[in-house]
Amino acid sequence: MVSSSKWLDRYRQGERGRVWHELRQLGSTIRKPGLFEEAQLVCDEMARRARQNVEMIVERLSGEGYRFHSNNDAQTPTTPYVPATAAAGEHAAWLEERFGPVPMTVLSWVRLVGDVWLVGTHPQWAASASADPLVIELEGSRHSNASIRGYFEESRKAWHEWGALAPEARPFVLPLAPDMLHKDNVSGGPPYGIVVPDGCVDGLFVGETTMPFVSYLNWVFSNGGFPWPTGSESQWRVTQALARDLLPL
Repeated sequence: MVSSSKWLDRYRQGERGRVWHELRQLGSTIRKPGLFEEAQLVCDEMARRARQNVEMIVERLSGEGYRFHSNNDAQTPTTPYVPATAAAGEHAAWLEERFGPVPMTVLSWVRLVGDVWLVGTHPQWAASASADPLVIELEGSRHSNASIRGYFEESRKAWHEWGALAPEARPFVLPLAPDMLHKDNVSGGPPYGIVVPDGCVDGLFVGETTMPFVSYLNWVFSNGGFPWPTGSESQWRVTQALARDLLPL
């Protein structure tokens, strides 16, 4: 029997992989009283560590003259990171009500991290947008004139319409970000996202690859926010410096 009271302590002491394994093994039973509260502590700690990583990457890129911009021909300057707002908790509750259950790690990200957009151009690495820079937009706080809720609703409506014609349609994927090609202003496939509903502690991230959400984040942060190789020596130099001292999740 897993001693849930030790999960957070063990996570902080470095047993992160084992803790995530135990939490995932419990499936949706993690929502039971007693288990849920202890697992929530781990998910929130993960999100706080992720937020620190995001802030450090943005600060380092800004210091190196990185241009954060939109993924179109205009390359309009953009804000790379908007921390979770005071309304994030209410938005997380709306996601659960509308699409839920939503994985606990995803909701912790919404409440404690915010929206991230690392698409742009590095002065020493012209192909930086081709390396699939980290983008996670769940609150929609970067887009002051548009509601991300409407976007999510339209995405699910399209999924329902597709499913009526194709019974083998895959589960609904709540969109988080453009796919790798769209980030580089090239026609691509469906957006990256998280499978919902899912009552487990960690979500299934669907993109160029499929893996648990926290595993995806660890992969991204281990590469300084730019996980896909572009075959350039400049990428190695830039991403190694960006990844230095980032916190594993």
